[in-house]
Amino acid sequence: MKVTLHIWRQKNSKDKGKFEKFELNQVSPDMSFLEMLDVLNERLEGEGKDSVAFEHDCREGICGSCSMVINGLPHGPLERTTACQLHMRSFEDGQQIYIEPWRAKAFPVVKDLVVDRSSFDRIIESGGFISVNTGSAPEANSVPVAKVNAELAMDAAACIGCGACVAACPNGSAMLFTSAKIAHLSLLPQGQPERYQRVKKMIERMDAELFGSCTNFGHCQDACPKGISIKFIGMMNKEYIKASLAKVSKPQGSVNSQ
Repeated sequence: MKVTLHIWRQKNSKDKGKFEKFELNQVSPDMSFLEMLDVLNERLEGEGKDSVAFEHDCREGICGSCSMVINGLPHGPLERTTACQLHMRSFEDGQQIYIEPWRAKAFPVVKDLVVDRSSFDRIIESGGFISVNTGSAPEANSVPVAKVNAELAMDAAACIGCGACVAACPNGSAMLFTSAKIAHLSLLPQGQPERYQRVKKMIERMDAELFGSCTNFGHCQDACPKGISIKFIGMMNKEYIKASLAKVSKPQGSVNSQ
């Protein structure tokens, strides 16, 4: 099959950037989207030209690094699919494909399709952890967890931090990512001692990183390759109100799953 690529080329965050057109012939429908870009880069390097910069690591839909907007959609046209899991059979022969980086103030472009997502790292560093000395690994069944909380925590923990939610949001909000990380720990017994400090610190860090506010468009959950629900945003908002009203810091019960 043949495809025409319009790829965003930008030298750095200060460069204005522009789309550059490439034509690829004999593209196999069984190629992944990233393999197709590999073929393009091999050709460019053979011609002595600068290859297209894009991020990748596991290529198994786990790491979340293959962040790019494909024909206006984060990660491309398929639901719950990362760019590395997308195959060229999802496109038509002769199709025009536009490829861009994430568009968000908090994600400055490094080069071409690569953006700086370290703002996510700083949100995690502010409170997305449990700071206790556990010693050796405890018996898994020694701490009972309600089934509904365990399932919700697993749903939240599925977030891979790719940033598709931010790219899809008209406001550039990171509420879905932040709420998933907060809920993952706050729903479990191990996360209770720092429950209120965690939600306050992570939301404050998120705001400091210049992410936009949430106005309930819902595009974030539609774009999320792991299907994270916006119900976690509601849970986070309730947690933040509780944390703001709390006068003392002490272990609390698990998050109300209702």
